[in-house]
Amino acid sequence: MGKARRKERDGDAPGDPKLYLQEALLERKLPELDLRQLVDLPQGLDYNEWLASHTLALFDHVNLLYGTVSEFCTAASCPDMTGPGARTYAWYDERGKKCRVAAPQYVDYVMTYTQNTVNDETVFPTKYANEFPSVFGATVRRVVRLLFHVVAHLYAAHFRQLALLRLHAHLHLTFAHLTALDRRFQLLDAKETDVLRDLEVALRLTEGSAPAAAAAAGAGGAGGAAESAGDEARRSPVVTQPLASA
Repeated sequence: MGKARRKERDGDAPGDPKLYLQEALLERKLPELDLRQLVDLPQGLDYNEWLASHTLALFDHVNLLYGTVSEFCTAASCPDMTGPGARTYAWYDERGKKCRVAAPQYVDYVMTYTQNTVNDETVFPTKYANEFPSVFGATVRRVVRLLFHVVAHLYAAHFRQLALLRLHAHLHLTFAHLTALDRRFQLLDAKETDVLRDLEVALRLTEGSAPAAAAAAGAGGAGGAAESAGDEARRSPVVTQPLASA
């Protein structure tokens, strides 16, 4: 009985609906905006420069979003760094040692590491004639993976607070941006992103049947089959307006 009650308290206990999949909270679609086009590398632009600009944008938005709910993310309320489906993330220090830390500590490590990385002129060069290092791609992949962990935690543990603050649409946009960038440049392993695969389908960011998306959202409605290449019109992702600048 003790184990059963403990399982029920977890954010993703079997049968517990995921709030972020509720249709009313998927927010609005801007049909004019296609994130897949926004992340495509423009002709003549350096690949590393393009990756760097998108990485900085993702970092800024994830940092802003987490900051709005950081007071609710404490060692008491979030003793583990969790994502949907009872996924737990451990931190690996500079020596590769695995450490179990509370969510706010993990996020602090992520933001500190990312801030130090993007401010490092030898990694993210900004001065003329400075070149990107050979390890830049691997560094970006690590940063994006860590930012994805923070996004996953926001969905798993703090989506209700974000919805009450009416910031959930901005979280969806950040997730859509991250997903589009990953799909275009293969930055993340599938085992990392599968925890939010149902949200990808619900937001129409990935291939999947409409019934599957409806079932994931608890809507239970009917829909068409997954889009087939060349035969059906490409569906545009569900996105929303970005955070207004202060």
